Parts: sequence; C-alpha cells; structure tokens
Amino acid sequence: MTDSMITNPILPGFNPDPSICRVGDDYYIATSTFEWYPGVQIHHSRDLANWTLVSRPLARADLLDMRGNPDSCGIWAPCLTHADGLFWLIYTDVKRLSGSFKDAPNYLTTAPSITGPWSQRVYLNSSGFDPSLFHAPDGRKYLVNMLWDHRQTGHGDQFAGIVLQEYSTAEKKLVGPVHNIFKGTDRKLTEAPHLYFRDGWYYLMTAEGGTGYDHAVTLARSRDLLGPYEVHPNKHVLTTAFAPDAPLQRCGHADIVETAAGETYMVHLCSRPITVDSAAGRAEARRDLPGSNAIERRSPLGRETAIQKVEWRDDGWLYLSEGGLHPTSIHTPRPQGIMTAAPVQEAVRTTFAPGPLPPAFQWLRSPEPERLFSLDANPGHLRIYGRQSPGTMFEQALLARRQTAHRYRAATRIDYEPRDFQSFAGLMCWYNQCQYHFLSITREDDGSRALRIMSALGDFPFGKAVFSGEPVRLPEGPVELQATVDMTDLQFSWRVPDGDWQAVGPVLDATILSDEAGVGEGNNFTGAFVGMAAYDISGQGHAADFEWFDYEMPG
Repeated sequence: MTDSMITNPILPGFNPDPSICRVGDDYYIATSTFEWYPGVQIHHSRDLANWTLVSRPLARADLLDMRGNPDSCGIWAPCLTHADGLFWLIYTDVKRLSGSFKDAPNYLTTAPSITGPWSQRVYLNSSGFDPSLFHAPDGRKYLVNMLWDHRQTGHGDQFAGIVLQEYSTAEKKLVGPVHNIFKGTDRKLTEAPHLYFRDGWYYLMTAEGGTGYDHAVTLARSRDLLGPYEVHPNKHVLTTAFAPDAPLQRCGHADIVETAAGETYMVHLCSRPITVDSAAGRAEARRDLPGSNAIERRSPLGRETAIQKVEWRDDGWLYLSEGGLHPTSIHTPRPQGIMTAAPVQEAVRTTFAPGPLPPAFQWLRSPEPERLFSLDANPGHLRIYGRQSPGTMFEQALLARRQTAHRYRAATRIDYEPRDFQSFAGLMCWYNQCQYHFLSITREDDGSRALRIMSALGDFPFGKAVFSGEPVRLPEGPVELQATVDMTDLQFSWRVPDGDWQAVGPVLDATILSDEAGVGEGNNFTGAFVGMAAYDISGQGHAADFEWFDYEMPG
C-alpha cells in the first residue's frame, strides 16, 4: 500500500472509545483504560497515520484511585478537547458494573499542555457515563452524557437518553436545568455522545447497539441545541452489524476532527476477531461463517482505534468517503498536504533503569506504585513486591503491556527465590481475574524451586485457579521465561540464560484472554496483556527482580 493511505487500526491492541482533537498541526487521541493505571492514554500524531503515546494524565490519587473497582470498571470513554488555551479532559470512574445500578461519577481536569500539569479534578455528576464537553459557539460549555435508568429491565431500556447541562467555569460546577435532548433510535443502548456545531446545525453523534458486533455510530442534528434532533437519513454513519466479512468488526463509538485544510476524519473503535473453529481446533483472523455453531469469534486484542475519511455532502449530512456503512478495507486515504511521518519502530527488548517505568507498561488500580514495584531498589532491574492474589481488586503487583498482534513472543529474565507455595512470580498473560494464564516460579513442599502453570479459564464469577502439567524443577539462579502466542495457541517455555528453550506444559487456549470469553462481550471491555507479576499471599511482600522484558511480533 502506498504512502497515500493510512493503515488501520492506528492504535492496535486495547485502545477503545477514542476522543480526538486538533491543536494547530497536532492531533491527540484519548482512549479508555478501565482498571489500568495511570488512567487515560493520550497519543499524538501530525499525520493521522503514525501515533505516539505522550501522556497518561490520571496519575495521582487526587485524580484517580481505583482500588476496589471491579474488572472492566474504572475509566470509561474519556473526552479530550482544547479551548481557551487549555486541554479539557472529562472522564468517568465507574465503580460498579453488574446488576441494575451503575455508580459512575464524572470528573473534569484541565492542563495548559498535554503533558500537564493536570488540575485537581472537579466532580460533575453521576447520572450516567460517557460524558463529553461541548464548547458552544457563544462561549458557553455544556456537559453531555447518557442517562442511566435503573428501573428498566428490557434490553437497552436502561439507556434513557442523552442529557445536557451547562457547566459554569466560574463556579466549577454544573448549573441550570438538565435537558434530555435525544432518546436514541431502535438500535437502543444509546451512549457516547459528542456534540458539534456546523453551518447553523448542532450535530449529535452517539454510539448505539452495545460494544459488540451490533455496534453502530448514529448521527442526528437540530437547529436548536436542545432539540428536537432528526436522525441521519441512513440512521447510522458507520456499522459492521450487517457486514460479517468486513476487515474490521464491532465498529462504533466515534468522534470526528477537521484538518487545517478542511478535510474530516472519524476515529472509532473496532476489533479484529479470531474466528475459532471449535470443531477442528483451528483459527484464523477472519469473520466468515458467523452463523455456524462450530464458529466462534473472539477478540484477544480487545477494542482498538481505527480512523476513516468522511465527508459532508450537499444534504448537510456526514458519510464515509468510500460510501456505504462499513469500511471495506483496513486502509483509508491520508489527509492532503500533510508530510508523512516515519513510523517509530518499537524495540524488542525493554531494559530497566532508575526513573520512570517504561511507557509501554501499566499496572492495576492503585495510585501507590511504590508499594507495587521499584526501579531503584536493584538498579538495572524491575523489582516487583509480591502483594495480593491474582485478581484482587486492591493491590495486585502485575506490570504488563498490551498484546497488539495475533502472533507474538514475550520473554523475561527473573531472579527469584520464593519462600514457600504462598509466594510465586513470573510471566503473566492476562485479561482479568477470571481469564489468565500464568507461568510462575514457586516453592514446592519438598523445598525445591519449581515452575507451575496457573490459569483461570473464564468461569466467572469464581475465577478458580487450575494447574496444567507437572511442576518443573529449576536450578539455582536466574531463569528466563517465555510465552509464544500463535493466534489461538499459547505455549510457555523456560531456559537457563543462554540455554535452549524447553516447553512447559501443554498448548493453552490464548482466546480465553478476550472480550467474548468469560462473561462475554458487552460485559468484558479491555484486552489481553502480557507482563511480569509477583504475589505473596502471606502478606510479607516478598519481591522478584526482572532484568529485561522482550516483546516481539513476527515480521
């Protein structure tokens, strides 16, 4: 493909719910991080094709503390805008997911630069999630979010519409009446609102149909901010609900940006599911035969961010530039007149030195990283302090990075002397507390140091640990651990430094680390990670030292 095209997804791996803004010649996308800390990922680009992570702004306890948040809660659908010389970041910290209720406090923080400093958060409301901030032409500002109705029990009926309320910058709070401006369409599950003003019209973009294979982008407009809003002639601007063979699936939850030259682009979430032939034990990165009982689609990479060129037509409505309702390829035209940036190649090996954690890695929930890890305690190593059990909602010492391809190899060198069977550390392939595979070093009852594979296979809500194969006795000293993923298959292995790799245990099912496994898409919202972890369920904080971490995708 020539340099005239952008290749999707532009943010591979778990990077959902994109919000985009332009400041001069610079573009920024904010995406959801859910229970991963620090909160919100912000990527930067100057050509809309090549993106670099530049900030995770919610990195202080006064901005975000997710200890106790269940899986797939935390930061949902941030909104990033720029006005009045400031970046405005609106976000939800969801505290409850299951059941009839959603505890979803919404906050605002601002900064003069994308790298901060970010102001102390301002509490806004808790009436629903997916908040955004609309900067009106007259200078006033409005918070827009979906409204949650716990009284309803029908499918999608708890999504009670899109509400709007003015925000006072002087008083730092919402003021005046709340207006329900849009009830949605028959697709239901109306959420993720963004408001725009263009040629005398207020345009309201929403996501509908849930975050799975029925996801869609809906557009409506009104001459009056408060409505009524008429729906797009096609109802949806983007959806793959009727296109099971489209190269990108689950397309929805979008935002738009205009280039300096006046071209318009839409960023949206998507997924690249693996089609699992459960009868034959095969898989491929396609979506064919969706109606077959022997076929199941799973998305270990989670919901990713893609971009499409769109255009405003003479009828005043927005359409995909290629026509239709879904992208027919993974490519979309680059903007005109913008110099193409050279893509940054990620190094295979990450080494550890005193200072900040390498940017690819995050941890779970806690605003107190010093209790989980240190880059100073043993210079040249990442020391991870064993904390609570795999899947705890409070202090879990897991440092991991996103899986960004269906095939990869990850490895690390670990120096660890477990005290007993209650202390264990190693290489983790993670989705959530009920979906993981873990190659861990522990101490057997006879005093020997050994490798064990521990897995949770998606039996939500129990997350019971199961063990694969027999323990592998280890020699003294550092060892290297490896995970090799090939579509559906995960194979662990180990070696002494500079030795030969030796397989550990059976080939495991890598697809349990997906939205569709466990409780299934619509309840799972993240993506697969791979990284280093240490646990000490005796509470003594016994530590493991990691010298380096490799992540390599085949060319």
